[in-house]
This record gives sequence, C-alpha cells and structure tokens, in this order.
Amino acid sequence: MHRFNDIRAKFNSMKKDSQKSRGLGDSIEKFTKATGIKAVVDKVSEATGTGCGCDERRDTLNRVFPFKKD
Repeated sequence: MHRFNDIRAKFNSMKKDSQKSRGLGDSIEKFTKATGIKAVVDKVSEATGTGCGCDERRDTLNRVFPFKKD
C-alpha cells in the first residue's frame, strides 16, 4: 500500500508540474513515467533497435478519448 501512495503522489505532482492532459493518452503517459514503465520500455526499444510507438499511441488515444474542455 505504501508503494501505491508513493506512485500516486508522484503522479499528482507530475500532473501539477506539467501541462494539463488533453486526453487519455496524456494521462497514461504520465502514469507510465511515474511508475517507471516508460524507462523500461525505452531501454527495451533501445536494445532492440525498434521504436515503441508510444507517441503515436498517445496521440491516437488523445484523439479518440479527449477530455472535455472547461
């Protein structure tokens, strides 16, 4: 439970520090960075010499599942 609270606190601080999420893709990107998943994906992509497709996936999810503008 303690680890979950650390991840949540880091995610919330990243939310405040960076620009507002445009959609689901941005939120998933913030989560993967906060949990360290993004770092692992980057290392695997570098080792295999292939792109992870993260940016394209983020943009597609933002387009398909946008957050409402207030």
